[in-house]
This record gives sequence, structure tokens and C-alpha cells, in this order.
Amino acid sequence: MERSKESEILTVTELAEYLRVHRSTIYRLLKARKLPAFRIGSDWRFNREHIDEWRLKQDPGWADAAEAEGKKDEP
Repeated sequence: MERSKESEILTVTELAEYLRVHRSTIYRLLKARKLPAFRIGSDWRFNREHIDEWRLKQDPGWADAAEAEGKKDEP
């Protein structure tokens, strides 16, 4: 059975690698209830599709500000 990337379930370690952050960052976000996650027993799991959606919703104005900075530097 082949799994699609969108429906892939990640562990804490896999998510930390995917987001390129330390595992403690993942646990801090979990404690603050800022990550979409679910538990299986005592282990946290993450749906990659939900993480991607969450990531896109984080500080949407950042991309606009970065673009404006780039235009300001242009002659």
C-alpha cells in the first residue's frame, strides 16, 4: 500500500526534521497548543497536510513585509 505525502503521519522527530527545528521546539509548541497534533497512547503524531496548512497560516504578513523590503532597496 502506497502512502501519499499529503496524508503522511509524522513523529516528533520527523516533524522536527521537516520543519528544521529542534525537538524541544516541537514540544514547546505542543504545550502551548499551537500545533495541530493528535496522540496515540503517549506519543504525539502529526498529519503532514495539517502541518503544511498551519505553516502557511503563521504570520501571513511576513511575506508581504519581506517583499516590501526588497522593493524598497531597488533603485
